[in-house]
Amino acid sequence: MSLLKPFSRRPALNTATILLVEREEDFQQRLAEVLVEETAVTLNVRLAKSLPLPFKNQHSRPRIDLVVFIINLTSELSLQSAQASLKYLDPGYFLGKVCFMATNARNAAVPPERLDTLRGLAASLRCTLLFAEDQTADGASNASERLLTILKVAAGLVPMTTALYLSNLTMCTAPSNTNEADFD
Repeated sequence: MSLLKPFSRRPALNTATILLVEREEDFQQRLAEVLVEETAVTLNVRLAKSLPLPFKNQHSRPRIDLVVFIINLTSELSLQSAQASLKYLDPGYFLGKVCFMATNARNAAVPPERLDTLRGLAASLRCTLLFAEDQTADGASNASERLLTILKVAAGLVPMTTALYLSNLTMCTAPSNTNEADFD
């Protein structure tokens, strides 16, 4: 069990690699299929159920530019798996190379506490939190457009912009625990 490190490999020219981590793999496969249709850059999409990644493939693994944790909000195990996987990432990833993507946020069966927990997690790590609609036909397409924007910056393919700068603009902030008496 080793840490996944963002700068352990040299970057390849006009190439970006994204790691999609999802326990249930429902939305992960559809999103990967839409992502590989991108033609402007060479895009490698890696899939995993959780971290750590197998040690046997470490020598042939490309540099991973962006790690995306896909969390199905209707499943408590999905959130727990993402939380457990975070400890296998090098702290360098939290400088703009990690984001969370929540699915099923509109579902009435989702407890509000789970969404608050995810928002708090993303805010505490200063990571981007995206929401994706996985029940519609355009959901994977819209999610891939947002991820590609972040991935191109994280891979260094956008001049004059860094992943840390972008993450400061797009990071999730958790609402403070204020009550209405404070506004009087």
